[in-house]
Amino acid sequence: MTKKEKIEFVINTLNNLYPEIPIPLDHTDPYTLLIAVLLSAQSTDVRVNQITPLLFAKADNPYDMVKLTVEEIRDIIRPVGLSPMKSKGIHGLSQILINKHNGEVPQTFEDLEELPAVGHKTASVVLSQAFGIPAFAVDTHIHRLMYRWGFTNGKNVVQTEKDAKRLFPKEIWNDLHLQIIWYGREYSPARGWDLDNDIITKTIGRKSVINDYYKKKK
Repeated sequence: MTKKEKIEFVINTLNNLYPEIPIPLDHTDPYTLLIAVLLSAQSTDVRVNQITPLLFAKADNPYDMVKLTVEEIRDIIRPVGLSPMKSKGIHGLSQILINKHNGEVPQTFEDLEELPAVGHKTASVVLSQAFGIPAFAVDTHIHRLMYRWGFTNGKNVVQTEKDAKRLFPKEIWNDLHLQIIWYGREYSPARGWDLDNDIITKTIGRKSVINDYYKKKK
């Protein structure tokens, strides 16, 4: 297959598997999405979705969030991990949203990445899912699959994002990044990977990845 044919195969396969794309993190607006994505760092979406209802019952907007102390926030979010850093970030960014953005979540990378505990990946998710602005958030699943499929060298997520944006049409970035995440979880995980169930990698995958898989299986 040519590179173009491989890209088309990926897009068509993912569209067939995920014609309707579920959103991994429960939220009701840009602010609650921002908080949920921040909490998901080094945690699971399932765990975050268990905790956010407890947090949002007390504060689902920046004005109510700053009424809580950092300690109160930390006590609620402790199960998701990294609670000292995340609680400070949530309280701090909520105050900044009030002071600089009239309590609204901004819609630019520059403004989002100025917020405490908000990195490029979090900003990308918020822009794409909350505002429909084209972005390509690269998480561990996308980084792993882009390498397995031979679309990037796997050196770092920055390069993976550049390669993804170069290879895939901009108008599908927002849906595609979610489709790849779901595919990675269901068919091409880091652990317990069964290549026979991973139709994309088995069809177009990097030869060295496929060879290594079979060597380890022997």
